[in-house]
Amino acid sequence: MNPFEKIFNYQIVSRLEDAGTFMVTAHERAWLRTMLEHTAATDAFSEGTLAKLQLLLDADQPLDFQSHIIEKARSREKHVYHPLLRPLRRFIMSRSSIRVSYSTKNSTLRPHQPGLPYKLEYSMVKREWYLLWYHLGSRQLMSTRLENIVSVEAGVIEPERAERVLEAINQMLESRKIEAVIRVVPAYNQELSRILYAFSCFEKDVRYDAEQDTYDIRVCLLEGEQDYLLSKIRFLGKRVRVLEGEYLQRRMLESAGRVLGRYG
Repeated sequence: MNPFEKIFNYQIVSRLEDAGTFMVTAHERAWLRTMLEHTAATDAFSEGTLAKLQLLLDADQPLDFQSHIIEKARSREKHVYHPLLRPLRRFIMSRSSIRVSYSTKNSTLRPHQPGLPYKLEYSMVKREWYLLWYHLGSRQLMSTRLENIVSVEAGVIEPERAERVLEAINQMLESRKIEAVIRVVPAYNQELSRILYAFSCFEKDVRYDAEQDTYDIRVCLLEGEQDYLLSKIRFLGKRVRVLEGEYLQRRMLESAGRVLGRYG
């Protein structure tokens, strides 16, 4: 066991994150320099941001993939980047309203719907981007796949009303939030970095009990995300235990019962 594992992989990194400091290795800089040469870089970054990144990385050598990697036949590639990400992010940051045209599950087109964008979310399960927005007409919180959005235009909304809507969205999301406490089994403390990485997409807080030498991870999530959290817990196996979270405990007990019934 590396005696500095816990320090470098959690304590120092977490404090640097709190201070707004981001560590970048030479390999990561070389990787970014290589990725900036991809044709998708012009869509992912604005012209000024792309030029600044290229200038900062001018002294770094790009990675040499050709001499090490042979690309074989593959299935159709599904890109993580979507052209609507950048304009939607600008609307969200400026707290501006939008008029969005999108298609529903039964392919019905809903044109020019007034709304206020709140957040962009990426589903790790479906590998798709979603826009979380408030419909100003029906006063409902909507979640729409970016693939289903046909067009987005700027709308008009008073700043005072935008603030009231955003506050209402925050209250709705807070009411849907639940918490679960997951304990790292002490025998696997040396794998803390790997375990925390498995929960990296969730809002969480980690506490260490020096007397028992245990790490407790308090995860905050929405009700609809519990099944995805379950998949992470099952992946980690006997490295973790669910201390709090009735739904998670019940589902894990059911899974264990089925496994024992089949193999026990």
